[in-house]
Amino acid sequence: MNAVLLVIHMMVAAALVGTILLQRSEGGALGIGGGGGFMSGRSAGNALTKTTALLAAMFFATSLTLTLLASHTGPAKSVLTPAGGPSDSSLPGLQLPVSPPSVPSGPPAAPAAPPAPPQ
Repeated sequence: MNAVLLVIHMMVAAALVGTILLQRSEGGALGIGGGGGFMSGRSAGNALTKTTALLAAMFFATSLTLTLLASHTGPAKSVLTPAGGPSDSSLPGLQLPVSPPSVPSGPPAAPAAPPAPPQ
């Protein structure tokens, strides 16, 4: 169910992007809008506006449905845990230190003197 709905969601998203790109530009600040286009008549503009509104509503509905389905499937799984692998972030080769490494309590040692230049 999730996979089918996700495919429908992706198709609606692609159609929505395509429909928005087909619409006539209003110009804006770029100065490239206006003129004749693919669908420049008033009725074609109304059709694209209605199609955009329908696709936007479908996108919204599929987004909400996917969210509701994801919330009812149980706890979220980590992206980093491989499928069929260990969960609870227990890695087989990982050895954690029992205590932090000891830090010397005295003053730091002076750096070694650089070697004398050859004569």
